[in-house]
Amino acid sequence: MKNICLLLSIMVFLQTSCKDSTRDNTNKAELLTATQVMQKAHEKAGGAFWQKPKSLSMKGYGIFYPQGKPVKHEIHNMWREFEQTKEAAHTANGKVRIESFREGVPVFVVTYDGKNTYDLNGKQEKSAADNRWASNFGYGAIRHALDDGYSLQLVADDTVKSKPAYTIKVIDPDKGETFFGIDKEEFKIVKVAFQTPRGWHHREYSEFFSKDSYSWLQAGRVELYYNGKISNEVFWEDFDVNEELADSLFILNYSNEK
Repeated sequence: MKNICLLLSIMVFLQTSCKDSTRDNTNKAELLTATQVMQKAHEKAGGAFWQKPKSLSMKGYGIFYPQGKPVKHEIHNMWREFEQTKEAAHTANGKVRIESFREGVPVFVVTYDGKNTYDLNGKQEKSAADNRWASNFGYGAIRHALDDGYSLQLVADDTVKSKPAYTIKVIDPDKGETFFGIDKEEFKIVKVAFQTPRGWHHREYSEFFSKDSYSWLQAGRVELYYNGKISNEVFWEDFDVNEELADSLFILNYSNEK
């Protein structure tokens, strides 16, 4: 009988110890500050090289859902030239070109040369251009999240593709708010969300890959939603960092385009 009681006591002790250990590990995870989570996210993404690039070129394809049904764009490319500072997360800065083709025909091509926005109809009026970029620009805030003038807040945890994630609200110097989902296990950047002229926008990032040439973790799949409804998916198949990009790439003169 004594032996049985001793065995039961040991089992209770071990169960309690395991629970305490699990609780300790959970508490340690919960004790990370917003800054610490962001630092780990930066390190996972590629560190200083990822944080302050000069340019980024990405090539892939897209699937769009104009009437709720998938339409494939066989070519979907983007080029970015970055500024080293960013005061407002949801306004255009630096330079950008995005092009999307279906069966060799351009569905859309849009560029920003640092001052003016162009599409297939020519130069856009500023108000229309600002609305366009406000519905798209936002991810770049995370690269500057640890810069002076930015502040961070941990808010309610999230689940992204069935995996737990921290949510960090990034407030830029212009008081704009952008929310980032950071995977709790690996600290990958798996989500961004913010208010836009088109409504609430969020993107989910997955299928990450990298190249030996760069300290850079790239999402191979990006899913874009507006007001909870999927708009399109982009599948990035290749990327290059810090290439020299010609100014003419960002000034759209479609008569000279392919």
